Amino acid sequence: MQAKAVAKSVRIAPRKVRLVVDLIRGKQVGEAIAILRHTQRGASPVVEKVLKSAIANAEHNYEMDPDNLVISEAFVNEGVTLKRFRPRAQGRASKINKRTSHITVVVTEKKEG
Repeated sequence: MQAKAVAKSVRIAPRKVRLVVDLIRGKQVGEAIAILRHTQRGASPVVEKVLKSAIANAEHNYEMDPDNLVISEAFVNEGVTLKRFRPRAQGRASKINKRTSHITVVVTEKKEG
């Protein structure tokens, strides 16, 4: 059995979030939360929130034990890109892409044995 949580259209670039998600993939839930709390990255609080949501889903919807949970999957997909323009020299304009992310965390119960 697995429980999942998804945060869509988070206003942070996927490239930045992937650095944080790579740290917690495959870890136990308690260890992953400790890592996220002590990581000095802007994406850490957002990923922690999604992880806590996945834990709550596992506990509430599937009656899993939160102490036995392991992060089986964690990935980041690119969301919609907000396109903005910045004025430049001599009347020109340059494009700015404000990227968004879809963050997905899947937790499963650890196999005993």
